[in-house]
Amino acid sequence: MMVKNPLFIVKIAIGLIVVSAISPSLAQKRKSKKVIIERYDDTLSENTKERYNYFFVEASRQQSLGKYDRAFDLLNHAISLNPKGAEAYYNRAMYFSSLKNDSLALADLLTAARLNPENTTYQERIAQYYLGSQKYDQAIVAYEALYDHTRDNLEALQILLQLYQQNKDYNKMIKTINRLEVLEGESEKTALSKVSIYEKKGDKKAAYKELKSLVNRHPLDASYKIKLGNWLIQNKKQKEGLKYFREVLKEEPDNNDAQVSLHYYYQVTHQDSLANQLLNKILLSSKTSMQTKAIMMRSFIQENEQHGGDSTVVLNLFNRVLASSQTDAGMAELKAAYMTVKQMPMDSINQAYHQVLQIAPDNANARLSIIQNLWAEKKYDAVIEMCKPAQEYNPDEMAFYYFEGLAYYQKEDNDAALSAFKRGVSQINAQSNAEMVSDFYALMGDILQQKGNSKEAYAAYDSCLQWKDDNIGCLNNYAYYLSLENKNLSKAEQMSYKTVKAEPKNSTYLDTYAWILFMEKRYSEARIYIDQAMNNMDSISSNNVIPEHAGDIYFMMGETDKAVGYWKKALDMGNKSTILPKKVLYRKYLKE
Repeated sequence: MMVKNPLFIVKIAIGLIVVSAISPSLAQKRKSKKVIIERYDDTLSENTKERYNYFFVEASRQQSLGKYDRAFDLLNHAISLNPKGAEAYYNRAMYFSSLKNDSLALADLLTAARLNPENTTYQERIAQYYLGSQKYDQAIVAYEALYDHTRDNLEALQILLQLYQQNKDYNKMIKTINRLEVLEGESEKTALSKVSIYEKKGDKKAAYKELKSLVNRHPLDASYKIKLGNWLIQNKKQKEGLKYFREVLKEEPDNNDAQVSLHYYYQVTHQDSLANQLLNKILLSSKTSMQTKAIMMRSFIQENEQHGGDSTVVLNLFNRVLASSQTDAGMAELKAAYMTVKQMPMDSINQAYHQVLQIAPDNANARLSIIQNLWAEKKYDAVIEMCKPAQEYNPDEMAFYYFEGLAYYQKEDNDAALSAFKRGVSQINAQSNAEMVSDFYALMGDILQQKGNSKEAYAAYDSCLQWKDDNIGCLNNYAYYLSLENKNLSKAEQMSYKTVKAEPKNSTYLDTYAWILFMEKRYSEARIYIDQAMNNMDSISSNNVIPEHAGDIYFMMGETDKAVGYWKKALDMGNKSTILPKKVLYRKYLKE
């Protein structure tokens, strides 16, 4: 049948797997323009075979030309001529698959595999179908069949291992790992995997045997002895486990893993005095890696918390460790983090981070932590003092310029703030934090506007919005300044409306939007939003410009008494506008 549905053609074009997936013999023969067919019906005449050959190759050619409906039709005809043409069924299955007709696709794949069981491409496609359909039992059968035909197929074995794990078939998992070892050789990974499986089976004897075999195969590798020792202790064979730790430490007295395991042994056997002695030895030794020290300290902290959480004991241990010369700041960082979690006094936490900087002055995280703590206490001079050297150690860390600029801004030193922000934006690159860069430009725009440089301010605002087009603070300020200059009111309105949609109860944003509508002489709409602005004002974030704007809008609506009342409210709130008293006196709207 000829396929007429254009949607069919589009779907095939998207999902098609090309004919190069046919058997190698077929692909090879196509070069000589003569196809070797995998299977013929024994009853076919030579003429019918030639016709099948022609239609199959022509289907491939039509497919390569993008004429998928014609190719599909030709495949159907080829199959009608040779019902044992495995390659034709396989290619047609790809068409059904692209049409999401999985049942027909699977039927053709199974037919192709039945007609030519030696073709592993067919077998693999069937297995993938079952796996994708989450039909795991059938997938297992298919992948086992695939492995039977390709004994070096690692991927099939790896998938089988996952499928058997899904079914919790531990015996088959062991069998599959053994097959993997035949191909790849025995390894720590496979041995430990088998140990884990034996554990899940509850076969402790087999687990021990596997670990012991690993030790015997690698007598000079201490790590396997330590693993076996740990396993023995976990299985209540402490003395046997201790033997392996001592054996390792006799050969390697500073072996960190053996020391940690021995410490665990002392804990398990309640030899607290020996455990504490070894803990101190591990933590105070210059030969102990920072990773091991951190593990031991965290373990000590956890145990301390379980017994009441005496922070003085923990801090004393930290201090003893840090009293010796440190080449790694990890322990000092861990101390500062612990003090932060325990919510100790801020000055003490900052001292801990200063200790980190004494060891590693380029530690940006420690310096940022101090800065953030100082910022929370509004110690702006101290923030600035921390930011300046930070920029020397970490010149590409924009946060240090950001906090310096903000601190100067809070101190109303706009020139110094602008200088810090400009130095910060000079570090911008493709990996920069978009939100922070956006805030840089927004603050620069505010400062430039305050300095009377509208042109540069608007350029900064534009840059801000390029990095983050929904920077609400920037959108509000940009829109408001445009309205004050009576410029680009349409653009100002669009920006301001975004802020109102984002924060519909923000009195400042509502006021800006109302004022822009006022400037556009849309007084009725302006009154709706200025009323909302007045209703959402509170004693903390009160803005004495809002009632002045309310008065202006109500005056234009012809409600003079209400307008004067709002103007008086603005004066009572501390509005310093020079024109405002005149509005009250003359009971009329006046421009600046």
